[in-house]
Amino acid sequence: MARKYSRSASKDVKSAMHRRKRGSLKRGKGGRGGTVKSRKQAIAIGLSEARRKGKKVPRKRSSR
Repeated sequence: MARKYSRSASKDVKSAMHRRKRGSLKRGKGGRGGTVKSRKQAIAIGLSEARRKGKKVPRKRSSR
């Protein structure tokens, strides 16, 4: 079975998690929205960074 996420995308998520732990991960456009507290939000930010770099990441789930 093929990987859903590329290994480099996983590294982006891992780095976002580390930045959250250090308190340097910011939310919002340009990082003006304050620090990220939530684990889920850190993962989402890491995945969106990977998407922006053009890595293999599945599309966002559409809201229902």
